[in-house]
Amino acid sequence: MRDALERPLRFVTEHNVVVLLVMLLATAGVVAGIGQLQTQSQANASSAVGDTEVAQKLDYIQTNYGGHDDESENATAVSPAPVYVRSDGGNVLSKSALLDSLRFQRTALENESVAASLGDREPVGVANLIAMRAAGTSDATIDEQIAALESTDESEVESLVAETLTEGSQAQALLPGDYETGTATAESQRLLFRFESADAGESAAETRTAATAALYEIAQDREDPEYFTTGEHAIAESNANYSQQTTELIVPVALLAILAVLAFSYRDLVDVIVGFTGVVLSVLWMFGILGWMQIPAGMTMIIGPVLIVGLSVDYGLHVFMRYREERGEAEGIREPMFRGLSSVAVALGLVTVTAAVGFMSNATNEFTVIRQLAIGITLGVVSTFVISLTLVPALKVTVDGLLERVGFDRRKRALGKTRLLEPFLSSGARLAKRAAPVVIVLALVAGSAGAVAWTDLDRQSVQQTDEPIAEWKQDLPGPLGWDTHESEEQSRYVDERYRAASEDDRRRSQVLLEGDVTSPEALAAVQTVRDSAAEQDAIFQRDGSVPAVSPLSVMQSVAAADQEFAQVYRDADTDGDGVPDRNVAEVYDALYGAAPEQASRVIERTDGVSGSEATGGSSGSEQSERTGGEYRSLRVIVPISDAATYTAQGDAMQAVAGSVDADGVSAIAVGAGTLNEAELSQTADSIMTTLVIALAAVGVLLTVVYRLATGSASLGAVTVVPITLVLALVVGGMYLLDVPLTFLTALLLSLVIGLGIDYNIHVSDRFAQEIERGQTVTGALRTAVTGTGGALLGSTLTSVGAFSALLLHPHPQIQSFGTLVVLALSLSFVVAVFVLPSLLLTWANHGSVDAVRRESASRDAPMAQD
Repeated sequence: MRDALERPLRFVTEHNVVVLLVMLLATAGVVAGIGQLQTQSQANASSAVGDTEVAQKLDYIQTNYGGHDDESENATAVSPAPVYVRSDGGNVLSKSALLDSLRFQRTALENESVAASLGDREPVGVANLIAMRAAGTSDATIDEQIAALESTDESEVESLVAETLTEGSQAQALLPGDYETGTATAESQRLLFRFESADAGESAAETRTAATAALYEIAQDREDPEYFTTGEHAIAESNANYSQQTTELIVPVALLAILAVLAFSYRDLVDVIVGFTGVVLSVLWMFGILGWMQIPAGMTMIIGPVLIVGLSVDYGLHVFMRYREERGEAEGIREPMFRGLSSVAVALGLVTVTAAVGFMSNATNEFTVIRQLAIGITLGVVSTFVISLTLVPALKVTVDGLLERVGFDRRKRALGKTRLLEPFLSSGARLAKRAAPVVIVLALVAGSAGAVAWTDLDRQSVQQTDEPIAEWKQDLPGPLGWDTHESEEQSRYVDERYRAASEDDRRRSQVLLEGDVTSPEALAAVQTVRDSAAEQDAIFQRDGSVPAVSPLSVMQSVAAADQEFAQVYRDADTDGDGVPDRNVAEVYDALYGAAPEQASRVIERTDGVSGSEATGGSSGSEQSERTGGEYRSLRVIVPISDAATYTAQGDAMQAVAGSVDADGVSAIAVGAGTLNEAELSQTADSIMTTLVIALAAVGVLLTVVYRLATGSASLGAVTVVPITLVLALVVGGMYLLDVPLTFLTALLLSLVIGLGIDYNIHVSDRFAQEIERGQTVTGALRTAVTGTGGALLGSTLTSVGAFSALLLHPHPQIQSFGTLVVLALSLSFVVAVFVLPSLLLTWANHGSVDAVRRESASRDAPMAQD
C-alpha cells in the first residue's frame, strides 16, 4: 500500500494546482448526480418481517380467512375522508354554523376531483341530517338543504338538533365524545366525504389523493369556524414544517460547535476553511454517486451525513496534524506534506477498507433499507478517502504557498504537542507502563457488564412522546425557536375527542388459536381471550365491554336468529355460561350449515367448500361428513383503541394471547403492534449477526494486513479487541442512559464498528511506525498517543459537539440518535488512547516487537543496497 500510494501522493504535493483543477472538475460531475437522487426507498423497512412467526401467521390468516374478512373488497370500496369543524368558544350546531358547513360542502362538490371520487355519494354531516329533516326528505340536494335550513328559525333548528342527536343515534359519532345528548351546543363536529378507496386500483388512488388534497386546500381557506383535515396532506405539511424546524434549530448549533472545535483543534482560520471544504465535498460526493448509481438514499439521508462528517473531520485532522509534525523550521511546504501524507495514508487506507468491510457486512441483512444504507455509507467512506488524500492536501499546499509568499508564516504546532494537551494524552502511555494488566482487566469487566445489558435493553419500534415541547425551546429568538405546526395540535385534538370515522376504519388485531380446536378447551380459550382483552387499556371498549368478533360472538348472534342452530348451541352448553363444553365439532357443523359466511370469518374449515356452496338443505353435520371437513383454527378479532401506540397494542395483545393456557391449544397475537415487535426483535437478531460478521471480517483483514505490513499478525488481532470493547460499552451506556433499542438505534449500533475501527488503527499504525523508526516501546506509545491522539481528540470533540446539538431536539428518537453517536465516538477515543496502549504494551512484552523490526529491516535492506 505504501509503494502504491507513494507516486500519486508525490504528484499531489508537486502538482497541486493540476490536482485541484482535476478534482474540482470531477466534483462538478459527481455532484451533478444529486439531481437524480432518489430520496425514498421503494422497499419498506418491514418487508423482511415475513420470516417471523407473527408475519407467517398473518399470511396464514389472510389465506384462510381473507375472503371473509371485514376488509374485503366490498368493505373497502369506500373509505371516508373526514373534515373537522371547530369553533373555539362558539357553537358548531347553531343555525349559522350548520349553514356554513353546508356551504363548505357545496364548495367542495364544485371541485372536479372531489366530485369524481365521491361518485353518486353525498357528504355526511350533522348539518345534512338536520337540513334533511327541515326539508322533509332524505333525498334533498345540498342546495335544497341550504334553502330549507335558511327558511327555518333558530328555535326550530334547536328542536331539529335535539330530534336528530338522540341517545344512541349514529349521528353522535359525528360529534366529539364530550357532547352532551339533548343539547344544541358542541365545540366541533365531523363531516365525512365517502371517497372511493385507494385500494380499488391505481386510478382510484390518484383520484382520491387529488380529492383529499382539494379538501385540505378548501379547508385552509376557512378560519371562523375553523375547518381542517388530518390526512396525508396535513401530515406532509406537518413533516415539512418538522424538517424545517429541525434544520433551523439543530444545524446552526451543530455548525457552531463544529467550527468552534475546529478552531480549537487547528487554531488557524485558513486550516478550518480548508478542512471544512473537504467535509462538505465528501458528503456531496456520497450523494452524487448514489444519484448516478440510482441507489435510493433512504436511511442514508439521515445517518450518512452523520458518519461521513465524523470520518471526514477525522481524516482531515490526521493529514493536517501529521504535516505539522513533519515540517521543520527551515523546510518548505511540499516535502513535509509528502512525508505526512505517506505516513498517514496507510492508516487512512486501512481505516477506509476496514470501515467499508464493517459497513458492507450489513449487506447480509434481511432488510432492504439497511443493505442500501451499507452501500451508501461505503461510498461515502471511499469518497472521503479520495478527497482527503487529493483535494484537501493540494488545497492546503496551494493556500499555504500563496500566504507564505506574501509574508505569512504557516508553521503550526500539532494539537497533541501543545503544553496543555500533551500531559493529558500521554497519560494513557504512562498508565500502560505502570499498570497495564489492571487496565486490561478493568476494561474487560466493564465490557462484559455492557454486553450483559444487551438482553435488558428496552425495545421499542419507534420512540414516541406525548410531552409538550419545553417552553425555552419555543422562546428561542428568531428561527431557532421551535414552532409546533397547527396540524399537530389538530391531530391531538381529534385523537383525544373522536372515535374512528367508521367502525370499518377502526384498528383491529387478532388472536389465532390452533391445535385441537374442536375440544371444549378451545372455546374456553376463546372466552379467556375476550375476558383478558377487557383488562387491557389499549383495547377498545363500548359500554364497558369489548366488541370482539369470535366464534362465541358469532354463535350467539346466529342463535338469536336461527332456532335450529340455537337448539344445537344450547344442548352443547351444559352449564349455561354461553360456552359449549361438549360436541364442539357438531356445533361448528351446525354453525356452518346455518351461517356459513359468518362462521368462515372465525372458524377455519379445510373441506374446500366455500361459504356460499356450503348452503342448502343438508345439515352442517352431514355437510362436514360429506366433504370430510377438518377444523384447524379459530380466530378472535379484537378492536384496538384509537389512541393506542404500536408498542401499547403490541404489549396488550401479547398479554391477551399469553393468557391462554389450554391443553392442546396454542394462541398467537397477530396485528400491527405484534408485527412491529416481531420486526424489532428480528432487527436486533439481524444486527447481532451483522456485528459478528463485521468483527470477524475486520479481524481477519487486519490480521492479514498487519502480517504483510509489519510482520506481526498478532498486532492486527490486538487492534480489533478494542472495537469489541467499544461495542459492549456502548450497549452498557444505552442501558444506563435509558436509550431504547429501536429500528434507528439498532442501525447505528451496527455502524459503531466503522467508527471505532478508525481510532484504533491510527494508534496501532503510528505505534508500529515509531517502532520501525527505532524508538523504544514506551517512546513509541508516547509518540502515538500524543501525536496521533491529538488528531483523534480534535475529531472526537468536533463530532461530539456537533451531535450533542441533537439533544436539543424535542423528539426522543432524535435525542437517542445523538446520544448513541456521542457515546460511540467518546468511548472509541477513550479506549484508543487509554486502553489500547496497555494492550500494545502487553503485546510488545511478549516479543512481538522484534518481528516488526525485522520486517522493517528487510524492507530497508534492498533500498540501502540500491
